[in-house]
Amino acid sequence: MTLFVLSEPWEFSLHAEVWMLIAGVIAIGWFATKVIQPKAVRAGFAPISTAQKRWYLGAVVAMWISSDWPMHDIAERYLYSVHMVQHLLLSMIIPAMFVKATPHWLIELVVGPNPRAWAILKRLTHPITAIIIFNGLTSLLHWSVLVKLSVENGALHFFLHLLVFLSGLCMWMPVIGPIEEWRLPPIGKMIYLFAMTIVPTVPGGWLVFAEDVVYPSYDTAFRAFGMSALMDQQLAGAIMKLVGGFFLWVVIAVIWFRWANEAEADAKARRAARFAERTRPATGEGVPETADEVIAGFETSPPAVES
Repeated sequence: MTLFVLSEPWEFSLHAEVWMLIAGVIAIGWFATKVIQPKAVRAGFAPISTAQKRWYLGAVVAMWISSDWPMHDIAERYLYSVHMVQHLLLSMIIPAMFVKATPHWLIELVVGPNPRAWAILKRLTHPITAIIIFNGLTSLLHWSVLVKLSVENGALHFFLHLLVFLSGLCMWMPVIGPIEEWRLPPIGKMIYLFAMTIVPTVPGGWLVFAEDVVYPSYDTAFRAFGMSALMDQQLAGAIMKLVGGFFLWVVIAVIWFRWANEAEADAKARRAARFAERTRPATGEGVPETADEVIAGFETSPPAVES
């Protein structure tokens, strides 16, 4: 059913508010680097690394692409599948990039010395709270009434995107946040991210297997790429169910391999230390002097039997 007729999505549309937003984000990054960073370094904090600068630049570019023409126009008026890609970028990918780009001292500056503000931030980024907020908002945004209202009201659409982005920041803090004390241990991170993959499968599966168009607002006269509204809806569900889940599983795999490598390196160092202790003569003669000598001796000796 066609609700309204729209012009082709490829017709350029200037979004001044998006350009202002991106300019503001760039200005914040410049101010943090050029004005605040020297003071933080003098106070004993580490400077912003090259990797953090790259994460920030990538996040700004991704935010611009996802919020401006043509993705914004297609996602808002024509294809729900493009809207789903936009949602994944704003809720999961871009927040992760900004969190990776944020130095510890910037969090301390923004929050300030107020204990109440720190308590609120810690509560919002607690794993249980983050799971509830992120998945609750994800489910709510697929309510047909809210989808219709967001399509018809640009201010509401922007506000919902802001909520999605903020929930994404909270979601990533227990995994890669700049406050190390608040991060989960590796096994906790993997369980936490696995839990994040469960809820999105429900609305995703619902969109894939629905026999009718769930969101009439996207059943428009002009069909971008020749895709029917039902096919568009099924593709959106597949993106939500598979692409988002695949991304989180990739992160889980990275955490697992890093954890396993660190555990193996730690175990090897402990075995080398035990070997050095067992081969140390009572007189002190022939004691290995360097780490290379210890490791070489360990590698040429039979493995010790654990008691």
